[in-house]
Parts: sequence; C-alpha cells; structure tokens
Amino acid sequence: MSKPNGQLRILSAVVITVGVDPEFAKRVVELAKKMHWEVTASHFDAYISATRRPSLGSEMKSADLCLAIIDFDKKPEQAAETAQYLTHVFPGRVTIIALAKSDKPAMLLSAMRAGCSEVLYKPLDEPAVNQMLSRLAELWSNSETQHAGSGTVISFLGVKGGVGTTTLASHVAMYLAQCHQKRTLLIDNRPELGHVCVYLGLQGNRYYFQELVRNVSRLDSELLRGFVAKHTNGLDVLSSPDVFGASKAMDPEAVTKTLEFLRSEYDYVILDCSMPFSEITIAALQSSSRIYMIATPAFGAIRDLSRSVDRLAEMGGSADRVQIVVNRNTSLHGLSTDQIEKAIRMPVTFNIPESEPGLLQATNLGETLPPTSKLEFVAQLVKWTESLAGVSSGPAAVVKKERRPFSLWHRVVAHQDS
Repeated sequence: MSKPNGQLRILSAVVITVGVDPEFAKRVVELAKKMHWEVTASHFDAYISATRRPSLGSEMKSADLCLAIIDFDKKPEQAAETAQYLTHVFPGRVTIIALAKSDKPAMLLSAMRAGCSEVLYKPLDEPAVNQMLSRLAELWSNSETQHAGSGTVISFLGVKGGVGTTTLASHVAMYLAQCHQKRTLLIDNRPELGHVCVYLGLQGNRYYFQELVRNVSRLDSELLRGFVAKHTNGLDVLSSPDVFGASKAMDPEAVTKTLEFLRSEYDYVILDCSMPFSEITIAALQSSSRIYMIATPAFGAIRDLSRSVDRLAEMGGSADRVQIVVNRNTSLHGLSTDQIEKAIRMPVTFNIPESEPGLLQATNLGETLPPTSKLEFVAQLVKWTESLAGVSSGPAAVVKKERRPFSLWHRVVAHQDS
C-alpha cells in the first residue's frame, strides 16, 4: 500500500454494475469514491458473458481491484454467467456482489457458486453499502500488506497428455528466474516419469518432491537445499522418479503443508501437475493462487477442457483462480478462440502459437528457448511471464495470494442450519 518514499499509494478501483437500476448504480459509485480510491465506473444494462463480451478499456483491466454488483433477480442464470466471466477477467482482484430483493437460500447458493462473496438488498441501504465498502477496503489493505513478502503457488494442469504442459511450465519458470531474478521453484508433480528434468537437461537429484513431502515434519531451509536440483540460470527444480515403480504415496495434508513452507522460501512455486484429479493433484490445486489449464485447439482436448472446468467448479473454491491457455493455436484446422470460449463458457487468457522446429531442437538438447529469441512462441511466453512478475510492458495481472471472504457463505450456512 505504500510507495518507496513512504507516501500512501492510492488504489485504482473499477466499479462495474450489471442489470442494476441506474440510480442505484450511480449512488454506489458516489459512495465508492469516498473511500479514497481512484474510481472508474462502468454500467451494463444487459448481462455479460464470454459469448456476450463487453468492451472493457485497458484502464479498467489494469485496475488494482474490481467491485462488481450484479442483479440476481431478473435473470439468475445469466447473472451467474456474468459473475463467472468477471471472475476470470479480473483474476484475484475482484469482489462480486449479488443484488436481490430477499435472501432466499436458492439465490444465495447460486450466487455463491458463481463466485459472489457479498450480497446487497433492494432498496438501497447506504449504511449497509458503506459498511461493506469499509470492510472491503480493510480486506484489500490487509491483503496488500500481509502477503507482500509471500510467495505464489501456480499450477499448470494439462487437460490431456501431449498438450505441452511441461514445456510451458518449464519456460515460464525459467523466464521468471532468468529474466526477473525471482526465486523460483519448479516442481514435477507427476507420480513417476515426469519430463521436467529431461526438458531442462538436469540430472535431477536422488530425492524427489514425494520424498520432500514425506519429510515435512522436519522440513527447513537446510533440508530443502539438499533436495533441489539447481539450474545454471538460477531455477530450482524438484523432480519426479525417472523409473517405473519408484513412486510413493503422499498424504494430501502433507502436500498442503509442504507447499505452504515452500511459499516462504520462494517468490514463485510452479507445479507441473498430472491428470486425473487425484487427491494429491487436488491438494496442489487448492494450495494454488492460480491454475493454468492447458489445452490445444483440437476437438478432443477442448472436450476434456470443458469437462475439467466443470470438475473444478464441482470441487468448489477453485473456479475463480482458473485461467485458460490454448497451446499450439495456429493450426488452420483447429477450433477458433470464439468456438473454444463458447464451448467452455470462459475466456481464453493466453493463445500460444506453434514453435517447431526450434522448440523441438531445444527440447532434445535439454534446453529452454532463450527469451531473446524472435520466435512468436517466445514473445508470448515473455509477455505471460511479465504479467506474473508485474512488469508494466506486459498485461497487468499481478498474482496475489487468494483472498477468502466468507460473508455470503455464512449466510447460506445460516439458512441451512435454521
């Protein structure tokens, strides 16, 4: 929250109202401006979604935080779609508020599942709005200050084999360490025969991520140094067994504790995860601030992507952290971005083009492509990495530790208990 010279940094906030009475929306914006934020407001009469995308300017997309108020009385299903869409447009930076006449349990549950964390009631109750804004201001302030020095856990999850998950995870992790001097750990979270060390030309270590998890009770910085393999470009790596039959069972709770410890040691912890949704994969995803789901524009991969998105939604609490990456998206015969977004009902965050034969040659040599390469594949990955590192030349999508507001959940539980 503070600038280097000690002056208080004013947060930029975008207030979005959808389907809300214009006078109600105008008054909420006026109240938000009293919070000493730099407020940009946008009102939409019609509901929005991945198939009904509005025009959002760069100033809105780069705001520090977003406050969205959606009317759930008119068309509840479209309101839920709007909430889900805004969650993915402003990942980690949005608080979505359901607006309704009453607190019917069915409405509250639908709103919560769509990503809403607050609820307001009609007609406008200014003290209630002010109380909510003050609570959010404190929440955002605490998030900025408490987690400024905490690392970020990011999972790369391929929806099927062969979509390039390890390639993308290896390049992003390497560029974070090499180009931005971020303390970065890349974890091969596959039970056995993972390819991370193969792609990076590392021998790995006689210890694996599984072994580290099994030693979580005595885990400290010194022990960690004995487990990781170090790349000459500054990237640390935890490998998976490179032979059949060496995989050992892991306790999901121990995985969670291990990742929490690793967050204190690194700026970024990148996990190359395997499908299907095993207990270990679920534990990793639940510990992640962001989940990149990797697919190609082939029909089979998009089918699996759609099913995987639905599965994450069923797990609860993960949908707001998911971003979609379509790899090798230059085929003339592949599905278009619009077709993919319509099929999965989510926006595509990154489109990564083909890079052969340069990438194939680098992989065979156990290397990542240099960030100075003129390949469009590299250019897109550099932008992706810049967005993670908070560099202004890339898309503004700085990863922050997930906030967990519970107020709407408590309302649902209260109704179920009553």
